Amino acid sequence: MHTQLLRVFHRCKTPLFASSQRAVQRMPGADDLKNPLEVMKKDFKDFKKPRKDSDFFPTQSDFVVIGGGIMGCSVAYWLKQRNPSAISVTVIEKDVKYTRASTVLSVGGLRQQFSLPENIQMSMFGAEFLRDIRKYLSVYDEDPPDVQFHPLGYLLLASGNGVEQLKANYKVQREFGASVEFLSATQLKSKFPWINIDGIEAGVYGYQNEGWLDPWSLLIAFRNKARSLGTRFIEGDAVDFEFDEKHEIDAEGFKRTKSLRSVLVKVGEELRPIRFAYCVNAAGPWAADIAAKAGVGTGPADLNLHVPLPVEPRKRFVYVMHSPDGPGLNTPLTVNPDGCYFRREGIAGHYVAGLSPTEEEEPSIDNLEVDYNFFNEKIWPNIAHRVPAFNKIKLKNAWAGFYDYNYKDQNGIIGRHPYFRNLLFINGFSGHGLQQAPAAGRAIMEYVLDNGFRTIDLSRFSFDRFVSNNLVYESNIV
Repeated sequence: MHTQLLRVFHRCKTPLFASSQRAVQRMPGADDLKNPLEVMKKDFKDFKKPRKDSDFFPTQSDFVVIGGGIMGCSVAYWLKQRNPSAISVTVIEKDVKYTRASTVLSVGGLRQQFSLPENIQMSMFGAEFLRDIRKYLSVYDEDPPDVQFHPLGYLLLASGNGVEQLKANYKVQREFGASVEFLSATQLKSKFPWINIDGIEAGVYGYQNEGWLDPWSLLIAFRNKARSLGTRFIEGDAVDFEFDEKHEIDAEGFKRTKSLRSVLVKVGEELRPIRFAYCVNAAGPWAADIAAKAGVGTGPADLNLHVPLPVEPRKRFVYVMHSPDGPGLNTPLTVNPDGCYFRREGIAGHYVAGLSPTEEEEPSIDNLEVDYNFFNEKIWPNIAHRVPAFNKIKLKNAWAGFYDYNYKDQNGIIGRHPYFRNLLFINGFSGHGLQQAPAAGRAIMEYVLDNGFRTIDLSRFSFDRFVSNNLVYESNIV
């Protein structure tokens, strides 16, 4: 009897890095999602004592996640909630105060108004996740998470040139259950009297499950929950990878192959390796740099290593203004046909506004300095035309942040690299990563533990599309 118990214990504790596929197959509960309430009870039972990330530096981990922003923390949470004691997860983040993190410098929007089914479904799950966030992300003996969601909707406007695309997008959104309504120019004026409908043919208003939230609160809620489940967060810089080489024989004969074995992390002046079964690239705007360290984009074409990860940082400005006679409390996040947007900020007559620059206007990414002339020349005349009350404003503040911009087709990249099968991507969301982080993190968990996407089929968002040049375009990028 004693020998049998030891064998059972040994099977449950076998780490993924020893034999990743077999370990996943025998992982307890690997065939279905864990009930969040059960996981919270497990928190209390198994992780009552506070954990300190500085207690020790791990030498091995089943999953290493590079990047501790919203995507990295979401991945860590979804992996650990499946079975907190059977899976080890380590998150590496060099900016632990998140001073330059795309997550906390975003506008915090949540919308279902996309043109692709995958994006619509991911954002719809994001809304569902936020609605039940206390069930998902509550941590024992801490205040329940409050991300301050403002469900005031999105309003996307179209001129005569864009109305057919708006109608097509609306049709797809309705097919997938999005709560949106199509409004003529006359209906827009009736519903939103403050709007100037000059040059506007129609609009689509998301009256449910759309709005904005506090990005910092969502990030910290994910991080705290992942940590409570046993995720280890490491302050350091992932600077290189180590590889395993092996010899295989296939139909073409003898060949040598490589796989990723460990990541080298710079902590202070010291380099420390962490061996892993899987590495998840969640490095946001700098994801291409991490991929290049593994040889992605710099290797031979016959191994599909000649194709780089098409993600780069692009700087975006957000301006805060005060308008004493502005639209008021019923103001959705409104997007002009040219992409210029504004929304209410609080209840004291403050608004935020922004606009993605053209390719020729792209600002330098060397710093996070704000170009105030961009507001005066490009944004203010635009929004003042759409909302006459904005002719009288005072610019109060501004900040800049980075998009993790997929310069190929502006959609997320989720799944394995075709050669390094233990290198996973969750990158390139091009400004809509915050709202899609709950679904994207769950997708990575399913992809590895269930051998494929279960809830939302994101196969078209794989890295393979860049190898085959089978791109998938999203028409509703703000």
